[in-house]
Amino acid sequence: MQRKLLLLFLFVNVCSFSQKKNVENTFLQFDYFYGNILKHNKNVGHFLTNHPTGFTLSWNKKTNGEKSWESRYNYPDFGISMTYQDYNNSILGKLYSLYAHYNFYLLPRKNKDQIVLRTGWGIAYNTNPYDKITNPKNVAFGTHLNSSTYFKLYYKRENIIDKIGINAGLTFIHASNSSVKSPNTGVNIWAATVGLNYNIEENKEITYTPSTESKKYTESIKYNIVFRFGANESDFIGSGVKPFFVLSAYADKRINRKSALQFGADYYVSYMMKDYIAIKKAVDSNYKDGDFKRAGIFVGHELFLNKISMIFQVGYYVYYPVEFEGRLYERLGLKRYFNDKWFASISLKAHAAKAETVAFGVGIRFN
Repeated sequence: MQRKLLLLFLFVNVCSFSQKKNVENTFLQFDYFYGNILKHNKNVGHFLTNHPTGFTLSWNKKTNGEKSWESRYNYPDFGISMTYQDYNNSILGKLYSLYAHYNFYLLPRKNKDQIVLRTGWGIAYNTNPYDKITNPKNVAFGTHLNSSTYFKLYYKRENIIDKIGINAGLTFIHASNSSVKSPNTGVNIWAATVGLNYNIEENKEITYTPSTESKKYTESIKYNIVFRFGANESDFIGSGVKPFFVLSAYADKRINRKSALQFGADYYVSYMMKDYIAIKKAVDSNYKDGDFKRAGIFVGHELFLNKISMIFQVGYYVYYPVEFEGRLYERLGLKRYFNDKWFASISLKAHAAKAETVAFGVGIRFN
């Protein structure tokens, strides 16, 4: 698996570099990290034996304002990154991850010294997941394949020695299978990072094109209907992976070119909950029976980039027949617009630090 991920990363880079237009304004970045596993769950204490270490290798493409959204966000970078994590714990094994990411610059772009916020979304492969015979203590990863996100806040300086610069900061990395299969506490780490950056082409100053769009932006209230689906398993190991369906309807109002506020409702049909109720009744004759469907209301925020947007929603179940993880929930996700109306989405729903589902969806946004 290690070789496959490395070959895939190299293949992406080779394809990217094969044309001159893709080489222009690109750079490589390498970061070594050393950190700690966070005790976000009472069942992960036996993982806190050593400090996780690893590295991130990334390919990055700079923007210069050719598209209006680029200047709106202070000319960010986008790219692909590969991360290797060694938890230094025989139970957890190692993690190999592949991400798509953005680098957002927090200072004026003319500054040589920069503070950068990176956010990455991707997939991860764990080498030693749960097995009831050979590895029963790994309650963090129930599957080899997992989802992963990471955030990195760091200092960056380019071209200190020819085309080589330095970077250093802090990173947070989360990995779990989002309850697709139990067990699934996941692992969160924070770490200090230090590394180098390397500009691929000859050094030259980038000309940033300022936006000509009006700063004022108004838009009427829009209405959204989204159908989401996926599969997950209850906390009872071996209870089976079952499908779920979510129908969401909400209104949103753009407050500027970047952001929209949302208010709406969700209706959940979860067959995992049907199994959960049956098992609880089997082990406790006094357990109160209930419906396996739920309904909630939520408020949210949508951050528009180009054809991609990021959503964050906080909800509360108003129909909650069975106690399960609490009435409050959060959703973090990405949307990809195909035109002014239709979009696809992927989202993670959680109750605080406990992930419940990763869902795929299709939706429409209209007047």
